[in-house]
Amino acid sequence: MEKRTRLILGFLALLLGLAALVVWNVNAGSVHVSPGEIVSILLGQGGGNDVIVRSIRLPRIFAAALLGGALALSGFLLQTFFANPIAGPFILGISSGAKLVLSLTLIGFLSRGVAVGSVTLILASFVGAMLSMSFVLLISSKVKRMSLLIISGVMIGYICSAVTDFVITFADDANIVNLHHWSLGSFSGITWGNVGVMASVILPALLVAFLLSKPISAYQLGEVYAQNMGVNVRAFRAALILLSSVLSAAVTAFAGPISFVGVAVPHLIRSIFKTAKPLVMIPACFLGGAVFCLLCDLIARTAFAPTELSISSVTALFGAPVVILVMLRRQKENL
Repeated sequence: MEKRTRLILGFLALLLGLAALVVWNVNAGSVHVSPGEIVSILLGQGGGNDVIVRSIRLPRIFAAALLGGALALSGFLLQTFFANPIAGPFILGISSGAKLVLSLTLIGFLSRGVAVGSVTLILASFVGAMLSMSFVLLISSKVKRMSLLIISGVMIGYICSAVTDFVITFADDANIVNLHHWSLGSFSGITWGNVGVMASVILPALLVAFLLSKPISAYQLGEVYAQNMGVNVRAFRAALILLSSVLSAAVTAFAGPISFVGVAVPHLIRSIFKTAKPLVMIPACFLGGAVFCLLCDLIARTAFAPTELSISSVTALFGAPVVILVMLRRQKENL
């Protein structure tokens, strides 16, 4: 009964937090929109700030929720794959690899005056994510200690970020300067078309991850146990890699690299629900990631308005301490 109550209260808190942050994000900003006007706009009755709410703030809110959920779910899948609570798309360099290939693709197309569509952005990000993942997997086959794997992933991320910054800085096309803002992480400039594309990628990936709940649960108890339970471990591991890469690619394609969400949120969700069961963790991580990123985006937009902070700076401010706590807890457990 206590576990059931915890689950109900936990999901209720996440849903209420999500609803409250959606309303707050629509209301807050450089232009204040009253709750009454928001209701009128949503009911189709118009208003002086109709364009701001419908075309700017609502797409951004949906994007922050979807991409935040995708990051948190990707982190949970990577932590399951590597059996390490501080594995995540940003820390392992997967987001940075996606950023590098996407930047090269954008520069190549824009320098020739060719427009780049959302599907192309996701494909380029996916290729970069898979390349980084391949390096991480190669390193994981050579080293036995997970700490060395994490350090190697961080170094891969720094290398990819350095090359990306170098390429963007010395790009010839004047339009490339807009990439600087994207490369720091931002939900700005999202359109309803972008939201539609990211939803068509992220929501099916969420469904597939949920359908893999039983194999994930078995895999958490070890590869041998999973094999004895009839899980095709090789195919299952490939599915985890593909899912986590697709989710990371979708985030990087539209918002750039966003730090620490994939590590911090799954850990916070485990602390709230006191369980690692995939049937609970998968939807809870997705909701938690949405809440986390909506809160961080609200702070990024309003803390020093009209100046907007990069979303990655805000997520690092809240997420990095969680990672430190996880590492300290693991160190204490190993003593």
